[in-house]
Amino acid sequence: MKLQMHSIHFDADRKLLDFIQKKVDKLETFYDRMVDGEVFLRLNSDTIDNKTVEIKLNMPGNQLFAKEEAKSFEEAADLATDALRRQIKKFKLKRNGR
Repeated sequence: MKLQMHSIHFDADRKLLDFIQKKVDKLETFYDRMVDGEVFLRLNSDTIDNKTVEIKLNMPGNQLFAKEEAKSFEEAADLATDALRRQIKKFKLKRNGR
């Protein structure tokens, strides 16, 4: 799936971007009709959980969104993809009428 990655107020390294791409690509095993997506990586103020990952996925007729904060971008990406996985399953259940 095509993802646009935006790192705000810093430059993300290739390793982090590849990690997030792999995590989001695994979501296609649950629903393979996703069109594209956007990922926003933000550094927040000096709090403990100062890294935010926002993922927006576009599907035919719907849009899914997850925003998570954590100590690292990898942990936040894990949490966000888990939230999206649950949303995809719920979306499929509603669509199939079960």
